Amino acid sequence: MVYCAGGIRSLSAAKLLRDKGYAQVFSMAKGINRWKEAGYEIASDSELTPDQLTRYSRHLLLKEVGVEGQIQLLKAKVLLVGAGGLGCPAGLYLAAAGVGTLGIIDSDKVDLSNLQRQILHSTHDVGKPKTESAKDTIGLINPDVKVITYQERLTSENAIEIFRDYDIIIDGSDNFPTKYLVNDAAFFTGKPYIYGGVFQFEGQASVFFPKEGGPCLRCLFPEPPPPGLVPS
Repeated sequence: MVYCAGGIRSLSAAKLLRDKGYAQVFSMAKGINRWKEAGYEIASDSELTPDQLTRYSRHLLLKEVGVEGQIQLLKAKVLLVGAGGLGCPAGLYLAAAGVGTLGIIDSDKVDLSNLQRQILHSTHDVGKPKTESAKDTIGLINPDVKVITYQERLTSENAIEIFRDYDIIIDGSDNFPTKYLVNDAAFFTGKPYIYGGVFQFEGQASVFFPKEGGPCLRCLFPEPPPPGLVPS
């Protein structure tokens, strides 16, 4: 007996087995999804719940992810610095992928002018703290995700303490002083730093992880440009 989520792949598997000489081969019609809809009990020896097995089923098909990879995603802790134009799509996809804990630090409130690009927020969120709006949206996308909010600016006084609790730091900030602060705090806490920057139709992205022998942002750009020289 073979089965899959919807009964399509199991049909192909059953045909392959018959072609190889197996006589008693059956495919479960419409798969495990139909089984659940019929109200039958489901048991699994995986650390993933039945709902998670369905939600992340497309990940589980990928040999590069699989069950063990998805479990690691669910255990991962990622910090988003900024819930704006860069942080919003990053947050959406990390939440959808099943990253278990997302930290979001941002001191701003949602403005109407944000909405054409900052896709974690919507019209009814205008005036609301971006961290709160982002948390609400992520909760609707994936209730598996624990969202920790920091409604404050990232500073040299709080950066090390906040970064210490996370596995990866994603920089969605929009100014050079913050980017260099993120770089320095990631360096001193030994965290991978995912860097991104955009201006109009141009952008840059990189990963800095000196702990593994690579460079940091200051290795590439030793000093930030003078204030006012580069538009934001």
